[in-house]
Amino acid sequence: MPTFRPQLNADLPAALVVFLVALPLCLGIALGSGAPMLSGIIAGVVGGVIIGALSGSPLSVSGPAAGLTAVVLAAISDLGSFEIFLVAVVLAGVMQIVMGLLKLGVVGHYVPNTVIKGMMAAIGLILILKQIPHLVGYDADFFGDEGFNQADHDNTFTALVHALGSLSPGAAVVGIAALLWLQLAEVIGYAKTKLGRIIPSALIAVAGGTLLATALPQLLGDAWAVAASHRVQLPQLSSASWVVPRWEAISQPAVWATALTLALIASLESLLSIEAADRLDPLKRVTPTNRELLAQGAGNMVSGFLGGLPVTSVVVRTSVNAQAGAQTRWSAILHGVILALSVVLLTSVLNQIPLATLAAILIATGYKLTHPTKVVAPLVRQGTLQWIPFALTVVAILLTDLLKGIAVGLLVATVFIAFNDFRSTISLTHLGTNYILQLRRNVSFLNKGKLKESLEKLPRGCALLVDISQADFIDPDIVEVIHDYATHAGLKGVAVTVRRAAHQSHILESWS
Repeated sequence: MPTFRPQLNADLPAALVVFLVALPLCLGIALGSGAPMLSGIIAGVVGGVIIGALSGSPLSVSGPAAGLTAVVLAAISDLGSFEIFLVAVVLAGVMQIVMGLLKLGVVGHYVPNTVIKGMMAAIGLILILKQIPHLVGYDADFFGDEGFNQADHDNTFTALVHALGSLSPGAAVVGIAALLWLQLAEVIGYAKTKLGRIIPSALIAVAGGTLLATALPQLLGDAWAVAASHRVQLPQLSSASWVVPRWEAISQPAVWATALTLALIASLESLLSIEAADRLDPLKRVTPTNRELLAQGAGNMVSGFLGGLPVTSVVVRTSVNAQAGAQTRWSAILHGVILALSVVLLTSVLNQIPLATLAAILIATGYKLTHPTKVVAPLVRQGTLQWIPFALTVVAILLTDLLKGIAVGLLVATVFIAFNDFRSTISLTHLGTNYILQLRRNVSFLNKGKLKESLEKLPRGCALLVDISQADFIDPDIVEVIHDYATHAGLKGVAVTVRRAAHQSHILESWS
């Protein structure tokens, strides 16, 4: 167990809020993956307790990830059974441990901040759009789905249309009431009050929503009842079948191929989520990424061995954890403990919670992740180099999935960075008839066109200083262009001098 001390006054309330959100997500992701319901709970418990104990992240929460749903569903079908798939989950954990030992966690540091911010904002938008149907009692799609195209043949936007035409009045009242309370609590600063530090507004939303759902049919009639299908559906442990890996399948090449796919995707999602978690941390603590890969690998080994889904660090639960005021990773551990106890002790109580109240919590979380004035406006003010990659990352994730959207964002950000670097490599400034042509960083043959254009702008009779002292590399093509211009500069009455660094004495040595 970790040696750090829990701050129970902050971590325990946060753990309760994360537990309430994680419970239906674990069940929904298992359902969407075509796996036993219990496998989602096992993965949630392992993600909280095992990874929470081993990880160096103070706020990250791990569990079954919606981003792996399609991969898991296809893998179970291809391998023939969930028991064989579990072997691949264990092997994926071993591969992640190897990645951590090879120090491959550094990959996460090479994702630009604009892309990370775009990922967080996109997840915020997805939470809002995907949870609105559950907020009004329309549950055609499984709780926690983040993909654009849904299994029910709807997509994120068409599901909204169908939801508003098929809402359940009781669920809608409960969900909207919970959402209004959460927004009111935010406006009045409830979280900073003495009561707010003990009982988070999200807990009040869930408790109040559950009581309201019980009272509505008694006050307004059966038409206002919240159906059992729109409540948490935690399976009874006595009726749940425990599945374990079928180890004789370990020699199958398809199992190893599936394991490699899971290891790569789960590792990338975890590293991206860790970057997001560090941004959410008000204390700006930095998570050791290689240790995170080791923790994720251990978690997947244990989860697969016990019959659970693959796990990753998850932005949604991490965001809820941060916004609930967690201080240390004890919050993640305690949420896993509570999740385990709930299966044994609280099934009948938890199954009374309407999904609409949990949807309200996720919508409130999503709004904070994509806040127009706190998130979007600052990026717009920083210029096109920041907001265009951000915006395209958001759109790409919204219309595809997390990894494809991140790939688009990385490509766009790289192009913008390269273009900006290319544009600033050569600059021409002047004061009166004195001109300075400055070459910076790496000046390649690709800059030859701009160099010639800059030299053509020089008027007759001016003085030109070619400053190459800040250049790390100058392509011979560039040297030749400058040399040719300087050789014939006298014909235009242009006086050329060169400023060099000490180690550049051999470059353009004909001029000083």
